[in-house]
Amino acid sequence: MSIPISAAASAYGNAAQLIQDSAKSGASPVAQPGAGGDFASILSQTVQGVVDSGNRSDQVAMNMLEGNASVVDMVTAVAETELAVETMVTVRDKVISAYQEIMRMPI
Repeated sequence: MSIPISAAASAYGNAAQLIQDSAKSGASPVAQPGAGGDFASILSQTVQGVVDSGNRSDQVAMNMLEGNASVVDMVTAVAETELAVETMVTVRDKVISAYQEIMRMPI
């Protein structure tokens, strides 16, 4: 199964936009989490963390261009963002794999 990079980027962008919109309105796009939190709220927080990490990397890159940040800061920020994105992609792959396994189960 091959997914074009542009489709994946668009999906992540849409998810990030939904999270930002819900944060601005104060409404949750998922059911209210229970005492321990549910998967949807954990996933939402994780996606928001990836978006925040990307925003920090962008800010460090701009600071570096202005001469206010070092190369080490830039490399660290990019590495953190890369790790966050790779983790999110791994979780996505596991969720898709679990869904496909459920769909193969006989009724």
